[in-house]
Amino acid sequence: MFEAMLAGWRDQQLSRNLRVDTVDGRLMVIRRFQRFANEFPWDWRPVELEAFTAELRGDGCALSTVRGYQGAIRLFCDYVADPRYQWTAVCERLFDTHPAQICFEWNTAVHVQDNESDPRRRALTKQELQRLFDYADEQVERARRSGHKGWFTAVRDAAALKTTYAWGLRRREAAMLELADFGTNPHASEFGPHGVLYVRWGKAGKGSVPKRRSVLTVFPWSVRVITQWVEQCRELTPTAARSSSLWPSERSGRLSKEKLSARFAAYRDAIGLPPELTLHCLRHSYVTHLLEAGYGPLFVQHQVGHSYASTTALYTSVSSDFRTRTLRGVLDASVGRALALTADGIDQHPVADEHGRRHGAGATTMGDL
Repeated sequence: MFEAMLAGWRDQQLSRNLRVDTVDGRLMVIRRFQRFANEFPWDWRPVELEAFTAELRGDGCALSTVRGYQGAIRLFCDYVADPRYQWTAVCERLFDTHPAQICFEWNTAVHVQDNESDPRRRALTKQELQRLFDYADEQVERARRSGHKGWFTAVRDAAALKTTYAWGLRRREAAMLELADFGTNPHASEFGPHGVLYVRWGKAGKGSVPKRRSVLTVFPWSVRVITQWVEQCRELTPTAARSSSLWPSERSGRLSKEKLSARFAAYRDAIGLPPELTLHCLRHSYVTHLLEAGYGPLFVQHQVGHSYASTTALYTSVSSDFRTRTLRGVLDASVGRALALTADGIDQHPVADEHGRRHGAGATTMGDL
C-alpha cells in the first residue's frame, strides 16, 4: 500500500511537469521519514513529525533543509488524505484508519524572510576576485611547465570560472553553455561575435521549462578569455570534435556543474578565502560590481534574469568603499548647492516660516534632503 501511494504521488507530480530530480528528492524524504517513524502514512501523527524535525536540527541541518523536508511531507499528506484519490477509503477498509495531514502552522518552520542564506555568504571583493583569477592562471602555467598532458583542463576551468563571473551566470547556466550561444550586439560592435550571451538553461519556475534570457557583454577582457579558449585551446580536448558544449570534458563531452563547483572550492581554499563562499557567489559579485560601477538597477536586473528588483537587491553587498564614495558625492553636491545659493546673493539673514521658526538660507530642511 505504501509503495502504491508513492507511485501514485510520483505520477501526480510528473503530471504537473515537475523535474524528475525534484520528484525523486521528495520521494527520498518520505521514505526517510517512514523509516524514522517506523509507521505507515495511515498511522502517522504530528508528534512523529516533531521528533523527526528535532533530529534534523540536532544533526545541524540548515533551516531551509528542515523546511524543505517538512514541505515534502506536507505535500504527500495532502495527496494521500485527498478523498479524490480514495486512499482514505481504502485504508479505512483495510486498516480501520486513514491518512491525515500532520503538518500545521504550529509545528512547522515558517518562511519569514526573503533571504535566509548563510549571512557569511557574500560577494567577493574585486581584490579577492583578482586573487582567484590570478591563481587559476598560475595553475595553467604550472601545468604547462610540468608537461602535464591535461594542462588544457586547467585552461578550461579558468576560462569557465571567469565566464561565470563575467556574465553573472548560475552554475547550471555556465555548465550548459554551447558554442552557438554567443552572438553579436549591433550597439557594441567592439565585442565582435561575443557581444551577447544567450542563456538557454536559466532557472525554471514550478512546472515550466528553463527560462531563457540574453546577457549583454560588459567586460572587454571577457571577450579575450572566450576567444582564446575557443580558437586556441578547446580543440585540444579529446571530446571537442563530437561535442557542441563550450566546455567539453575529457570523457563525458560536457563539464559538469559539480566539477565546476569543486574547482572553485579548491581554488578558494588555496588562496585562503572563507569556506562559506561558493561558486554562486561569483553571480553575487557580478551584480554588486555592476551596481558599484554605476550601471542602473533595472539593467542589472535584466542581465541576471530576475523577475523582481527585490530579488536582485538580495544579491547585492556593496563595499564600504562604494558607500563612502556615494555619501561623499551626496555631501559634496549639497555643499555645492549651498555655495551656489550664496554666490547668487540670496539673503542670508534668518527669516521666519509660517510656524514662527527662524531659518537662514544655509539651513537644511526636509525639502533640501
